[in-house]
Amino acid sequence: MRLGDAGSAAAPPAGVRVLVDVRPLRDPDRAPATAAYLRGLLGAYAAEPLDGESFVLLLDLGADDPGALFPGLPVVGKRRLPITRVFRSGALTLDPFLVRGAALGAGRGAAREPGGAGVVAHAVGGALPIGPGLPVVATLLDLAPWELPEQYQRSLAARFGQRLRGQLLREADAVIVGSTAVALAASRLLRINPARLRVVPLAGGDAFAPFSMEGTEVGDAQRAALDVERERYGVPARYLVYTGRHDARHDLGTLLDALADLGAAGRPPRLAKAVPWPPRILLVDTTPDDRAAVAQAAASSGVGELLHYAPALPPEQVARFVAGARAAVHPVVSDAAALPVLDALAAGTPVVASAVGALPEVVGPAGLLVEPRDPDRLAYALRAAWADDRVHRGIAAAAAARSGADRRTWADVARETRAVYAAVAGAAPGGAPRA
Repeated sequence: MRLGDAGSAAAPPAGVRVLVDVRPLRDPDRAPATAAYLRGLLGAYAAEPLDGESFVLLLDLGADDPGALFPGLPVVGKRRLPITRVFRSGALTLDPFLVRGAALGAGRGAAREPGGAGVVAHAVGGALPIGPGLPVVATLLDLAPWELPEQYQRSLAARFGQRLRGQLLREADAVIVGSTAVALAASRLLRINPARLRVVPLAGGDAFAPFSMEGTEVGDAQRAALDVERERYGVPARYLVYTGRHDARHDLGTLLDALADLGAAGRPPRLAKAVPWPPRILLVDTTPDDRAAVAQAAASSGVGELLHYAPALPPEQVARFVAGARAAVHPVVSDAAALPVLDALAAGTPVVASAVGALPEVVGPAGLLVEPRDPDRLAYALRAAWADDRVHRGIAAAAAARSGADRRTWADVARETRAVYAAVAGAAPGGAPRA
């Protein structure tokens, strides 16, 4: 398995023409991990342009131009595609043909650009082109359709679309994943040739960072802003934070059962009276539908008063809530990207999460990991993070170490992804060198 090759180049690679589908940026609630990945990667490309590099963007008909989000990104073309999301699972079959058509001629003129070194299509999320006639780099951020087929392949259209998507991933010249564990899972579940897998670890969002030291003007201002926001949503001074979408990938039922178990077990005897018990959890970026469903489930479990909700917020506000939390909670049954956890660690906040997918590799000693669907173990981990100061100091110190000046950033992700582009730009589809 080609692990770690992406970042091995000593010098910056030559720039290439990149065809990239940015449609998820218009509706990030549908694919939040894909949208976050595109924001981080394209933002890093725009911040540090590379000689000879250029981009052709794929957009929905009538969509706003995302160029304003990435000033400095050298965009040389835009292709408008019909809106396919109305077809739901059927879009998995339609999109590869539409992207193939948009790819035709995408490399025209790339060879004449000073420093240019070819053209690639970078497929992020679900829309891989079918037979595009140019090298394809795919980023695989989600294994849930194959790890949880009973949820994501219920219909005939979904099953056919995911089979097609799996075939296109196998045919891609390079498949980028964020961890070694996900590379192994992708090879096993999708039968992707290990020689085509590239591990490029992801990074937390640029907005996420620890609070400055107390007593400094900046630190005091950050905490004052957080206090105002906490009061707005009724959040106590000590709280846990839970970000990310609430769908079949998440183990919300186990979390609610764990909170109910903690309430039934009684208050820890050494917990300060000023600290609420059981733990309080703030759910951030919840849509109205999410909030209604979660609130109903929480009420049925008898823990409705333990949850607080905040709507979609600007990244800076989310980052404050994460940085001010006792710990971040991430109970899931499938997660190949671990972006909410990476955000938490970038903010110096320890994590209580499930031991699945990319999470063990990402979290390390900076959190407590438990098997999914085990409310007893999750309750034990939550109790330790909330009420055991010795345990909390240990995982918080490890998280703080991950948020230092040498933390991984999206600039690192961009550099290693560009190395993948350069490696495949001179190869024909199927991996054979071009003549």
